[in-house]
Amino acid sequence: MRLVVDWDGTVTVRDSLVQVIHEFGDPNLLAELEPRVGVDLTLHEEIALEFAAIAAPLDEVVAWVVEHVEVRPGLPELAAFRPLVISAGFHELIEPVLARERVELEVLANQVDARPDGWRVRFRDESACRTCGEPCKRAGVAGGAYAYVGDGYSDRCAALAADRIFARDSLAAYLDRLRVAHEPFADLEEVARALAK
Repeated sequence: MRLVVDWDGTVTVRDSLVQVIHEFGDPNLLAELEPRVGVDLTLHEEIALEFAAIAAPLDEVVAWVVEHVEVRPGLPELAAFRPLVISAGFHELIEPVLARERVELEVLANQVDARPDGWRVRFRDESACRTCGEPCKRAGVAGGAYAYVGDGYSDRCAALAADRIFARDSLAAYLDRLRVAHEPFADLEEVARALAK
């Protein structure tokens, strides 16, 4: 069975997109837009608006991310299962952290064009999902059984299609409301141990 893992808030201790917005963008815009996702905004629309408010050079943001973004314990152990990292975030901010950790993983994510007048997001897939109605991660994992590891809103649709789910935070609360079985986790070592059984 394939292993599919979210990045922000799952591999990382804190959502690195939120950290970047707080450091380089507009936290007030984040606070305004986040509650609207799934109501009158798609996740893609939220991300595009929030990152349009960032004007810092990419190399400055990457250096900050490499210095400040923390990963959960157990990433090397989980990497032994050769997971696909699927993220609503950006290659440009994920791959430098993986390099810092000396871990090589396949990553399916968006890209950014870091312009001085505001970052522009190049989404990997803009097609609406037949299940949830917005562009989501499910299309990226289609075809065959998989276990999913996630923590938040962007993980919902892909998690619901998984054969085994490891969940924390708002994803776990969402699955609880739907009465969908899942395994809680605090760190990636727990997930690796459970997969090894």
